Amino acid sequence: MSPVCLRPAPCHHGNRPQPRETVTIRSRRPGPIGAGPLTRHGPAAQNVGVTALLTVAFVLLGLAIGSFLNVCIDRLPGGRSIIAPPSQCDACGRRLSALDLLPVLSFLWLRGRCRYCQAALPKRLVLVEMACGALLGGLYLFFGLEPEFGVAALWGCVFIVVFVIDLEQGLILNLIIYPSLVIALALAGLVPDMPWLQGAGGMDRWPQIAIAALGGAVGFCFFFLVAVLAERILGREGLGWGDVKLAALIGLVCGFPLVVFVIVLGSAIGILMALLMGRLKTGQTIPFGSALAVASMAAIVAGEAVLELLAGA
Repeated sequence: MSPVCLRPAPCHHGNRPQPRETVTIRSRRPGPIGAGPLTRHGPAAQNVGVTALLTVAFVLLGLAIGSFLNVCIDRLPGGRSIIAPPSQCDACGRRLSALDLLPVLSFLWLRGRCRYCQAALPKRLVLVEMACGALLGGLYLFFGLEPEFGVAALWGCVFIVVFVIDLEQGLILNLIIYPSLVIALALAGLVPDMPWLQGAGGMDRWPQIAIAALGGAVGFCFFFLVAVLAERILGREGLGWGDVKLAALIGLVCGFPLVVFVIVLGSAIGILMALLMGRLKTGQTIPFGSALAVASMAAIVAGEAVLELLAGA
């Protein structure tokens, strides 16, 4: 918040000095260097060449990170190391060379099969790489070279891993959630002016860490009550405890009141996913963690606009 002092016009009917009126307005940071026309900060007339070059660079970086995320998705549910042993074919056990591990290109060149045994490779490998590349490129175009770009990219990668593991195996791993809780609280305290952690109404003067902590408490308490009630009413687990812990993480990441937006949007996405997967008819569990992961990234990207709507309501 930056005060701007406005001097009234001089009065010609006396020599008494007129009091100055102080008006407080919300300051806007200038657009980051290299930010493109899609960024929320800068004007459209910026260096398009630099923007295009950096966008391509972040897309390529995202493809490489996506390859690593696939390793995490494959190994973390089984408690295996993500560092050793080196990547190998799950079917024949042959160690993969650097040419076999080029993001997207290797999958297309090998037509989705192992070079050595011709076993089919999961299509998920290339989809995760492409999703991560699109994520980093899109976030750069939206945020520019600002600290919130790095924070949003970090949570985007975490939520991709959460999305795929819950979708494929119905698991939300403590190995991911617990360290992420600590990181989320630390980032809320150390990285200023994250647009999705500004609160609404009178909360705009609260410190970010307080908004994050309140969001984490609301997310955890709401899902804890739903899980307890569902178990008592249904006589079985109706909501996984992993979802409860994930809700606490999402609350810390998005803060209050955006955590409420995530819960509502995530519920709608979860129902839509269940319908598309035919799980409502069969009574199978709904990958609610996957739905919450998608809703969380929507809140991070659109959080500033949502908070402005809530403040004006």
